[in-house]
Amino acid sequence: MDAHGGRRSQAERDAVTVEIGYALVSAAFAAAVLFGAVAGPALLFDLPHLLSTVLFRLGLVVAPLVFMARVISVLLRFRWQVRPGRPGPGS
Repeated sequence: MDAHGGRRSQAERDAVTVEIGYALVSAAFAAAVLFGAVAGPALLFDLPHLLSTVLFRLGLVVAPLVFMARVISVLLRFRWQVRPGRPGPGS
C-alpha cells in the first residue's frame, strides 16, 4: 500500500500471490521430505511394531509442524521486506 493508505498496485498484489504460492509449495516439500526421513524407515523396513508405530506417528506430528513453521517464516520474511520506506520486490 502507498503511504497515503491507498489500494495496492497490481504488482504488489501479484508479489503477494507469488509469495503465498512459494510458501505453500516449499512448505509442502519440506514437510514431505521430513516425513519421508522420519517415517520412511518404518514404511520400508520390517522394524519391531513399537518402533515402527513411534516413527510413523512422529512423522505425522512433525511434518505438519514443519509445514506451518515454513509458511509462517516465509510470509513473515516477505512482510518485513515490504515494509513502508524499504524497497520491495522488483525495486
